[in-house]
Amino acid sequence: MYYFREDLKNKKPVNINVPNKKIKMGLNESSLDPFEVVKDEFLEKMKNVQLNRYFNDITKTLKKQLSEYANVAPECLVFGNGADEMLYYIFNSVRNDNNSFAVSLAPSYFDYKSYSGAVGLGIKFLSLNADFDFSVVEYLQLCDDVNCKLSILCNPNNPTGNLLNESKIIEILKQSNRLVLIDETYYEFSGKTFADKIYEYPNLVIVRSFSKSFSAAGLRFGYIISHPENIRELEKVMTIFHSNLMTQTMISTMLEKKEIFLEHNKLIIKNREDVFQKLSAIDGITVHPSATNFLTFSAGERTEDLFNFLIQNDIAIRPVWHHPILTKHVRVTISNAGHNAAFIANVKKFIKI
Repeated sequence: MYYFREDLKNKKPVNINVPNKKIKMGLNESSLDPFEVVKDEFLEKMKNVQLNRYFNDITKTLKKQLSEYANVAPECLVFGNGADEMLYYIFNSVRNDNNSFAVSLAPSYFDYKSYSGAVGLGIKFLSLNADFDFSVVEYLQLCDDVNCKLSILCNPNNPTGNLLNESKIIEILKQSNRLVLIDETYYEFSGKTFADKIYEYPNLVIVRSFSKSFSAAGLRFGYIISHPENIRELEKVMTIFHSNLMTQTMISTMLEKKEIFLEHNKLIIKNREDVFQKLSAIDGITVHPSATNFLTFSAGERTEDLFNFLIQNDIAIRPVWHHPILTKHVRVTISNAGHNAAFIANVKKFIKI
């Protein structure tokens, strides 16, 4: 006897297959520990947060802080356990029946497929061109189906690292009568947002994360920006207490000291350009420009050997060679000066072998 949805039978559990090594440069995490930055202020703030209660004023305080940071009204926001949970809720809210599907570019964020599948929402992909651009006509043709419920655009895109063509995004927002999701997980590194357009385009919903730019991958905090009517509908599929008070308190404290994290982002951007130049200067390496906190690059036929060589030297990066456009490509997270130097030194050492 099988007790679950029929489409779950052949699905595999969501899993991230990235080596856990001393130098972690595979999951676009930050080398900055936010607890060390704000621990005194956080512990002081926690004195007024009773964890034996469901409600606390910290929730209202955090929403106000977040609205000021995102430059939108509080009613245009909802937050929860990471951008992944926000995606899950969005996918759940648009799924109508077994024929419902979303449309995404490819390659893009790996877990659009995982989380859409988790709620029984299908997904169709339009492959990017070799230059990581795409045909807006072909994209809209995929969306022009009664069963298409959601258009997804990751901007900047992960794992290619590039910003999508702005005029094409606007055209999709104008032409589509579907909900259009723009994933702005890497917004703080690109400086590009569509948050100022949520009233102009009521079909627009934006997802952001604190995992990358606020160094808080382990805290699990993400949020949605959209028209208030969309936020009200999305809240209907959310559990009532889906964000714990300790995380809310920590995020509130971090927003009070946001300049520290924003300055750290500037350093990451500077380091990114430095690593880009150094990688580009190595014979046999092709590296792509990026508007994120990572670089995607290739060592040609030797890419997989390089990946394994780095693992043997306690450096974890991520393979992204599963899509034809990124055949023989890997992705490296930009980290602190020491990690970046060790990475470059090992790539050079490998090339000379």
